[in-house]
Amino acid sequence: MEKTTVRTAKYSRKTRETEISLEINFGPAGEISIDTEVPFFSHLLEAMAFHGHFGFNLQAQGDIEVDEHHLVEDTGVVLGEALNKLLEEYGPVQRYGQATIPMDEALSEVVIDVSGRPYLVFSGTFPQERIGSFQAILIQEFLDGLASRGRMAIHASLRYGRNSHHMAESLFKALGVAISRAYAPAAPEDAQREDSGAMSTKGTLD
Repeated sequence: MEKTTVRTAKYSRKTRETEISLEINFGPAGEISIDTEVPFFSHLLEAMAFHGHFGFNLQAQGDIEVDEHHLVEDTGVVLGEALNKLLEEYGPVQRYGQATIPMDEALSEVVIDVSGRPYLVFSGTFPQERIGSFQAILIQEFLDGLASRGRMAIHASLRYGRNSHHMAESLFKALGVAISRAYAPAAPEDAQREDSGAMSTKGTLD
C-alpha cells in the first residue's frame, strides 16, 4: 500500500493590530484546533477545515475591541501565505478546485484557480447583515485577503438562501472542499508536462 505523504505548512504574522499563527496540513487525521476570539468566525473556519479534510491549527488575537475586521482579514492573509509555503515546499498542485454545497435552504459555490494571479469575485448578498454579533460583510474581507496573499483567483457565490448563518456556513464548507481539491498534489504526468512542473501551457504561473 502506498504511504500517504502529510504535507504541512506554517505561517505567523504579527502587527500592531493582530497576532496570528497557523499550521495547516494535508494528510490523514489532521487535527483541527481554532481560537480566533470571534466565535462564529471560528465556527466557519472549523467547518472549512472539517469538510476540506485538512488539519488546521490556528491561534489568532487582535484588536476586536475596536472591530473584528482586522482579525478576520488578517486570518485570510495568513492562510494565503501558508498555502504559498505549501506550494514552495511540496511542488505542483492540481491548481483548480470547485465545490457547490447546500445547507438546508441555502446553496453556495466556490471555485479556485491557484494561478499566481490574485482575484476575488464575490456574488450574492446576506439577507441578515449580522449573524449573532458577527458582521457578515467581513466574510468578503477574509476571502479578499486569502485571494490576494494566496495569489489565487476565487469565485465565491451565494446562490440563494434565507438565513445568513446557513449561507455563510455552506460557503465555508464549499471553500474547504475547493481548497482541498485545488491543493491536492498534481498527477505525475501533469507535474512532468513542463520543465517547471507548473500546471500551465506557459510553463509558469507568474
